[in-house]
Amino acid sequence: MAAVLVGLLSGTGCIRRRLTIRSNPPGARVFIDRQEIGVTPVSTAYTYYATRTIELTKDGYEPLTVQQTFDPPWYEYPGLDFITENLVPGEQRDERAVEFQLIPQQVVPAQTIVDRAEQLRVQAGHGQFVVPPGR
Repeated sequence: MAAVLVGLLSGTGCIRRRLTIRSNPPGARVFIDRQEIGVTPVSTAYTYYATRTIELTKDGYEPLTVQQTFDPPWYEYPGLDFITENLVPGEQRDERAVEFQLIPQQVVPAQTIVDRAEQLRVQAGHGQFVVPPGR
């Protein structure tokens, strides 16, 4: 009887959590909570459900930072999680995928930057305080 019980408990289940991040276009460097995990498309395992900071960077595109919340499935609520992770036989998979659209970086012509700098210098010489655009 004891051998049967040990056999049953040794064959209990577990939860495999996996997060896949894709970007359009692919090839963006991905950081989750400031730790680099790779280049899109990329997958990584995770342990806890939470709100994560996901950052994507790619040359020629605007950097993207997103606060992404990953809620637990119903079988991972406190109390039930002990049963599903320790007593239910077999492997449970929780696979999440998120996709991000990257925006091409705006290329400002050099002459526009020079003109704006000259404008600011003239205004500063007259004692005017100017708030930069986009602020």
